[in-house]
Amino acid sequence: MDLLIFDMDGVLIDVSGSYRKTIQQTIHIYLETCLGFKRGKNWLVTNEEVSLFKSVGGFNNDWDLTSGILLYLLSISGIPPSPKRKKFSNIQDVVSYLITKSSKFQLNTSSLSQKMHLDHFLKKVKSSGGGLKGVHLALKASWDGWVYHSGDLDRSNLVKRIFQEVYLGRKFHSYYHLRPLFYKGKGLYLQESLLIPRKILYLLRKKLYLGIASGRPRFEAELATKRFNLTPYFNSVVTLDECAEEEGRIFHSTGRRMNLLKPHPYSLFRVIQEIGISNPLCGYIGDVVDDMLAAKAAKKELSILAIGFLSSLRNLKAMKKSLLHAGADLIIENPEDLLQFIP
Repeated sequence: MDLLIFDMDGVLIDVSGSYRKTIQQTIHIYLETCLGFKRGKNWLVTNEEVSLFKSVGGFNNDWDLTSGILLYLLSISGIPPSPKRKKFSNIQDVVSYLITKSSKFQLNTSSLSQKMHLDHFLKKVKSSGGGLKGVHLALKASWDGWVYHSGDLDRSNLVKRIFQEVYLGRKFHSYYHLRPLFYKGKGLYLQESLLIPRKILYLLRKKLYLGIASGRPRFEAELATKRFNLTPYFNSVVTLDECAEEEGRIFHSTGRRMNLLKPHPYSLFRVIQEIGISNPLCGYIGDVVDDMLAAKAAKKELSILAIGFLSSLRNLKAMKKSLLHAGADLIIENPEDLLQFIP
């Protein structure tokens, strides 16, 4: 083995208390503050249900995942379908519009806690290609007019605005230069912890090149690498920003729009390119279906192992089955198992 490439969330970093909780908080705030649902006693979505949504594939982006869960919840809530979103140039106008529109209905969260037919619904999403596209195809009608998840977060992307406020907390203002509207607490990124001890990374780094291929924005990836002092161990870190830049370059030169986020293997190739080694024997370590599909796609050009990682916090039989079905060559459950790849 010459090179190990790591996904960040769920592999290097435990995000069960950060991104997973941010998804849950965003859904609560959206339903209660923007649509007028009456608050229930329990979380509407559990960590396991978030993992089940992830397991169908196509949800490498947590903003898309949050939007997909919202669309599903609305489809079982009793609120009528609404296929089209109106155009707005101000996020507060979006909220005012949704509050007025939803006030005609008596909405509460009790009908959402039962997750009617969730397993059947997720099978349909998976068979339809996964991701938001799969959610749209699996639903018999459209609730898009209730879920504002596209555009800029200061104009119309209500899902992203709430999500970023919850995840970043006080850093939201310093990064986006916008006043928080929905959340004033500490950023949930502070709830993250390291899953793979630095002593193991140190031993790996002595013999191997190490890289990171993450779907995080660069700013959020750097929050973790700096906070946990990971920078010395990795030769390359590729993020959402690099994928977006390359998408823009391709569109400018060819007119074609491409999505280079996983399961596309671009981020894996980019890590290898930045490190500068030719024909390496690689391993890519990920915890979700899209990670395994990215490694599987990379096998057309690389000698690479798809390594599924299941931490003790997420050792779900369904996830293990999904990773193997998606092309995992092997599954590891303990960080110490990574030492087998030292030559």
